[in-house]
Amino acid sequence: MGLFSLEPLLPQLLSFPGLALAAALLLVVLWLRAGRTRRPGEPPLIKGWLPYLGEALKLQKDPLGFMKTLQKQHGDTFTVLLGGKYITFILDPFQYQFVMKSHKLSFQIFTNKLLRKVFSIEKLATNDDLNNDLHGCYHLLQGTSLDILTENMMQNLKQVFELQLLKTTNWDTAYLLTFCSSVIFEVTFTTIYGKSLADNRKTFITELRDDFLKFDDKFPYLISDIPIELLGNVKSIRKKLIKRLTSEHLAKTQGWSEVVQMRQDILEKYYTLEDFEIGAHHLGFLWASVTNTIPATFWAMYYLLQHPEAMSVLRDEIDHLLQSTGQKKGSGFPIQLTREQLDSLVYLESTVLEVLRLCSFSSIIRFVQEDLTLQSETQDYCLRKGDLVAIFPPVIHYDPEIFEAPEEFRFDRFVEDGKKKTAFFKNGKKLKYYLLPFGFGASKCPGRFLAIVEVKQLLVVLLTYFDLEIIDAKPMEANYSRLLFGIQHPASDVLFRYKVRS
Repeated sequence: MGLFSLEPLLPQLLSFPGLALAAALLLVVLWLRAGRTRRPGEPPLIKGWLPYLGEALKLQKDPLGFMKTLQKQHGDTFTVLLGGKYITFILDPFQYQFVMKSHKLSFQIFTNKLLRKVFSIEKLATNDDLNNDLHGCYHLLQGTSLDILTENMMQNLKQVFELQLLKTTNWDTAYLLTFCSSVIFEVTFTTIYGKSLADNRKTFITELRDDFLKFDDKFPYLISDIPIELLGNVKSIRKKLIKRLTSEHLAKTQGWSEVVQMRQDILEKYYTLEDFEIGAHHLGFLWASVTNTIPATFWAMYYLLQHPEAMSVLRDEIDHLLQSTGQKKGSGFPIQLTREQLDSLVYLESTVLEVLRLCSFSSIIRFVQEDLTLQSETQDYCLRKGDLVAIFPPVIHYDPEIFEAPEEFRFDRFVEDGKKKTAFFKNGKKLKYYLLPFGFGASKCPGRFLAIVEVKQLLVVLLTYFDLEIIDAKPMEANYSRLLFGIQHPASDVLFRYKVRS
């Protein structure tokens, strides 16, 4: 499904009594609204022949191929109708800076609309002070605070895996995405929000995870213009999740992180303690902490399982670090790596970056607040108020001039002379932006450091303590339902097996 696309739900919508006629009338109205023509000074306009949907189906079918075709036909800047939205794409990496510098392009307006649709957060759209105060919490996801989170996360990983480590050396079989979802959700929640004080702690985290994954599965529909009442039980699931994350229920967890405590203090300034919307804020924060880490971990595991030679190099690198720090892989779970030590593992870092290059199909999106002329080094373009502007990083991530054989997984792509490689070129010029899975500028993902640490930690634990083998050797394809919004989930799950290393 493309951005804001109705296409996957049309069969369900048309099955409701009376909705077929309503849908037909809606399409007529949308077709009339779509009667837009290109004005002088505007980028090339591609509308497609489908009312409202525009070119959304082509984009979903082959995102990269479609964008490269348009780039070849129209150049590096063009406007496309996608699911009722006119989006101007900027594909030249040397022009990205002009998007970032324009004060008439707003990230906040776009984000606030998204938060209202998906999480039912209303107040951010009308209260800039709340926005600014919450943004001020993000320093607690860096520096010393990140070191504390890293240490706590390793302890929580230890608790998740201890039962496995005490088992015999028999093989256990699991579905990889299900495995990653279970581990990442529990470790992330307990690291950020603490542990439930209830006697049924395991039941609590299991039910919360299951409801969260059902809610997250509906994310592509929630960001559309479809009323939530037409999306089955997703509204009741969201309400249930929000209720579990209200002040009353979070008071029953122990060990809040600094960032959650600061967010809660800020929210209590702007809401009453009992306000349901506090839980909506926490759901949004939890979702942002988990939703891309799960598929990133899946793809990292999948590519390593498909490339035993890469797994071997990473194991040697980790073993060397453990030996140099005097740590032994004995029974139990004795290892503890600091963030600095994790960052010293250059092949592990390169593996994670390579996975993000291959699997991130997020876009950097801005809302055009008023008619403007976007200046660049090559050509100035007129943009219309109410449109969106997007940078689509996969075009550079898969550019063979920047990355040799870009479709291949190369675990050492970001290593040069034993150090992290940061010099990549296009047209003979060094690129400032060559890898953009987390956006850039003021809107760069504040949790990016924690997400990368978490993926690294899980890989270190699995590679250190377990033998790992893939059972289904089938090639995996991505499900592009979240196109323009982060790491793509796999189109299907894959079986693997693991056992404690002797």
